[in-house]
Amino acid sequence: MKEAAVTGTNHNAILENRKNLLLTGVTDVESFDDRTVSLYTQLGELTVQGRQLHVNGMNLETGEVTIEGDVWALCYGERDKRGPLSLLGKLFR
Repeated sequence: MKEAAVTGTNHNAILENRKNLLLTGVTDVESFDDRTVSLYTQLGELTVQGRQLHVNGMNLETGEVTIEGDVWALCYGERDKRGPLSLLGKLFR
């Protein structure tokens, strides 16, 4: 069976009660703080905005990231921009 999270173009965002966000298809996390999480998915850039954001789980091998906090917005950027592997991404590889 082929793993689609890393090799395919599957990307999902599941937001529960604007508090718990599960992202799949993540290829790299560029930066994060308590108001903004900037990352790259199989389908391009994604910025999560909110308040008291915490990255609770990050597994870039499977492409899954979990974020908790008060989520205000999911902003998608360029579809083709996947970004270089950052130092943070290399640490969690």
